Amino acid sequence: MTSPAAPSPPPGSPAPDGAKARADSWTWAVRVYRTRSLAGAACRAGHVSVNGEKAKPSSPVRVGDEVRARTDAGERILVVRRVLTKRVSAPLAAEAVQDLTPPPPPRTEVPLAPMRERGAGRPTKRERRQIDELRGREAR
Repeated sequence: MTSPAAPSPPPGSPAPDGAKARADSWTWAVRVYRTRSLAGAACRAGHVSVNGEKAKPSSPVRVGDEVRARTDAGERILVVRRVLTKRVSAPLAAEAVQDLTPPPPPRTEVPLAPMRERGAGRPTKRERRQIDELRGREAR
């Protein structure tokens, strides 16, 4: 007779204490990267670091680790609250991380340079005289 196996946790549930997950799998599971292959490529390119050290795709991630991940939107600084190995819904993924990313600096608006109307073409002789007058040049 076989003994009953221990019940397996439901998919996406947090792993037991002391558990670890691969860096590529965890960054994908908490939705830092859209696909697992993109997460692995980011790790291989050196865009992911765990506790200040560059992470390989197979590097372990544990609860309390600081994960820094560079994405198109900028660098994200995350602290692992739960170890996930499967992709979960966005609300559950948000509970698994503590986001320490500073807010982006406010955008400053640069005034646009005055431009001539499109299609206006070359100024007429009269308009050139008026422009010269405005600029303080003497008439010819």
